[in-house]
Amino acid sequence: MNFENTYKSLRKASEILAQQNAVDKNKALNAVAQALNNQREKILSANKSDVENARAKGTSESLIDRLTLTDSRIDSIIDSLKIVISQTDPIGEETAGWKTPNGLTIRQVRVPLGVTAIIYESRPNVTVDAFSLAYKSSNAILLRGSSSAYNSNKAIVEVIKDALKSVEGGIPDAIELVETDGSSHDDVQQILTAVGKIDVVLPRGGKKLIQNVVSNAKVPVIETGSGVCHLYIDQSADMEKAVTIAENAKIQRPSVCNAIECILVNKNVAEKFLPMLKAKFNGRVKLHADENAYKILTAASGDNSYILKATEEDFGTEYLDYECCIKTADSLDDAISYINSHNTKHSESIITENRANARIFQSRIDAACVYVNASTRFTDGGEFGFGAELGISTQKLHARGPMGIKALTTTKYLIDGDGQIR
Repeated sequence: MNFENTYKSLRKASEILAQQNAVDKNKALNAVAQALNNQREKILSANKSDVENARAKGTSESLIDRLTLTDSRIDSIIDSLKIVISQTDPIGEETAGWKTPNGLTIRQVRVPLGVTAIIYESRPNVTVDAFSLAYKSSNAILLRGSSSAYNSNKAIVEVIKDALKSVEGGIPDAIELVETDGSSHDDVQQILTAVGKIDVVLPRGGKKLIQNVVSNAKVPVIETGSGVCHLYIDQSADMEKAVTIAENAKIQRPSVCNAIECILVNKNVAEKFLPMLKAKFNGRVKLHADENAYKILTAASGDNSYILKATEEDFGTEYLDYECCIKTADSLDDAISYINSHNTKHSESIITENRANARIFQSRIDAACVYVNASTRFTDGGEFGFGAELGISTQKLHARGPMGIKALTTTKYLIDGDGQIR
C-alpha cells in the first residue's frame, strides 16, 4: 500500500465531503445500507473464513464471538447506520455567537476534523460504525483492522466503496482499508507518524494496542480505553437486583470492554450476597476471590472448582472472558478508593437503595460513565442513542465516553467585520 498516495486521496475526499450537505451524505449512506443488505452473503462468507482461521489458531470462544457476524448482527449494523442517517448533520452548527463592542460579529461553528484513522481489533461491525460516523461528519477515514478480521473487513469496505460509486455525489475515496496479513506492524507506525496527513488516530482494542498507540503516536490521539469495569454492591443494595445486574454485566458478552471485571461487595452484606452470586453464576464464571470472599464462597453450597484465591495481579486485570475477581470492601469510601486506583476510567456501577450513597459514588468515581442500579453494558453508542460509536473514550480532553458524530468534529470561529482595525 502506498501510504503517501492514500493520505493525499483521503485529504482530497475530506475536502469534498466538507462541502456536502446532509441530503447528499444521507443519500450515499442510504446506498451503503442497501448494499450491505444486498451483499450480506458475500460478507458472511468472508467472515466465515475469518472465524474458521481463528478457531484453527485456538482463539477463545469469547473472542471468536467478537469476530463473528450473523444475519441478525448485520441487521443490527444496518439499523445503526440508519440511526446515523436520521441524526442531524453537525457540520455548520453554530455553537456560539456574539457581537463585540467594536461591531465584529463572531460565530463559533462546528467543522470536521479532516482525515481520521482508526486502529482496531476483531469486531468487523466497527468497520461500518467508524465509516458511517466519519462520513456523516464529513471526515475521510483510514481503517486498520486486525489480521483476524481481514477477510470480513475487506469484503465490507468493497461493498461500501461500490455503493458510494453508484451514487451521484458519493465519495468512495473517503474510506480506505490498510490491507495487512498481520505479519508486520510497520503500517501502524506509518499511521502513527503521519504528521500533517492524519488529523487524529483512534485505537480501539486491548490494553497492549492502546498503549502502543498512545506511546508511539506523533499525531493527535483520542484514547479509547480498555475496560476494567467494577460493580459495587452497597450495604443497602437490593440483593436480587444486584445478582441480576452482576449476571448481565459479566456474562451477557464477557469479551467486550463494558463488561465488568471485578465485583466489590460491602463486608456487611457479603455473607448474604456472595452465596446468591455463586448460585446465579452456577459455575459459568471463574471467580478470583480475596481471602474473605473466598471463605464465604467456598462455604456456600455448590461446586467450588471454579473458585480461586485471588492474587494481586487479578485486581485491575481485564479478563475479557468468563472470569471475574471478587473483593470485599469495608465501606463506600473503601470501594471508591479501590475503584479509582484500579480502573481504566471506563464504566463503574453501584447497586444501592441509599440515594446519598448513590450520589457520592457518582460524584467521586473517576470514569467516563458512572451508573446507579444498572449494568455497565449500557456504555455503548447505540444504547446512548448515537446509532453507532467510534469507541469509548477514557480520556478527558476533546471527547469522553461513547463517541458519536460530534466526537469527530471541532470548531472554528467565523468573524465578520466592516473595516475594523486594531
